[in-house]
Amino acid sequence: MTKLEIRPLTADDDLDAQRDLGERAFGAMPPAMRDGWLRRNARTVAAGRYLAVFDGSRQVGGAAFFDMRQWWAGRDLPMAGVASVKMAPEARGQGIGRRLMTELLREIAERGYPLSALYPATMPIYRSLGWELAGGRYQATIPTRSLRDLLPPDAALAVPGRDLPVLRKVTAADAASVISVLGRAHQAARDCGPVTRDLASVEEWLAHREEYRYIGDDAFLAYEWQRGNTGLFAGWLAAASPEGTRALWSLLAAHSSTANTVEVRTSPDNPVWLLLRERDARLVKLSKWMLRVVDAKTAIEGRGFPDGVSLTIRLTIVDDCLPRNSGLWNLVVDGGQGSLERAASASSSTASSSTASGGAGTLTLGARGLAALYGGTPVSTLRLAGLAAGGSPAGDAALSAAFSGLAFMLDDF
Repeated sequence: MTKLEIRPLTADDDLDAQRDLGERAFGAMPPAMRDGWLRRNARTVAAGRYLAVFDGSRQVGGAAFFDMRQWWAGRDLPMAGVASVKMAPEARGQGIGRRLMTELLREIAERGYPLSALYPATMPIYRSLGWELAGGRYQATIPTRSLRDLLPPDAALAVPGRDLPVLRKVTAADAASVISVLGRAHQAARDCGPVTRDLASVEEWLAHREEYRYIGDDAFLAYEWQRGNTGLFAGWLAAASPEGTRALWSLLAAHSSTANTVEVRTSPDNPVWLLLRERDARLVKLSKWMLRVVDAKTAIEGRGFPDGVSLTIRLTIVDDCLPRNSGLWNLVVDGGQGSLERAASASSSTASSSTASGGAGTLTLGARGLAALYGGTPVSTLRLAGLAAGGSPAGDAALSAAFSGLAFMLDDF
């Protein structure tokens, strides 16, 4: 190999070479999907978010990141969704992939993203750079007939006169409304993990993806037929009210004469488990995703927290890849919000792996432990995995309560 160069792709570069690398890495792309792939990724290139590895004039690797918003306990933050990480088969095993991901992480940090997430094909390289498992993408299978007779609201709590909202078909012009409805649904549920995309990406999705979509004032559904038109797949189902929730499930139930089952991407605590009369639904798929806290201070201060949790804890973070996160911090959570300020005794210079723990009672986390905690992993689990040290039992309980949540995504990227 000649001297390698890692840089953002430009409009003058051959984007199709990245498609070819992707097929060599992950398998052939159906010809009908190629135009759409090139169209979507041309926008990523134009935004400077697609990095490639060049061996001379030949592309031997690449990785991209999407501009997303990720929801954490009812508040959304910017998040860089990493995708399309690939290396030519003949270039593997030489450390090039780590160099590429190191440069990608640097670019993400320079652009000010507090968080990054990805779906890993392999985990060691990402863990070595501070990403860690934080949540899942869940899929459930429900007999369509079971949706025809959902349990009514508790009689003692029912509000008379509330009808199910009217749902209408979605057009490409509804992109902003779709983003708004999804955001309000995740905010109302205080969801942890799901993402919403930028306007151009949603417009692209609505204009080209073959799905059936419906929207209401606070509800959105996207689904399609599968298995020879004997079943449905709902990739998106979200609502901000009980009435919106019932309206969406009732629309799917209307297909019960022809569709035997509905497969739906969902959260582990979707209210549908409480609406079905029998134990008919089952989780059938789980894809784990990884999280990286890129800017610890911004990530903590932008996240939502349970309103009833109040704590002040001294925390040492060790992050060799992003030294600005390292050091001794005071973490405060109160009134549903958090703050992270450098402790008075911490050096103003950046810290490395030699950073002191900060004394008795100070909890110490590396980048992986911080990411897992942020995603809702209890501190006791972090300790058993060797990702946390120091601290106290009372501090562990308070931190676990503050960051609690079943992190999930509906998106796939």
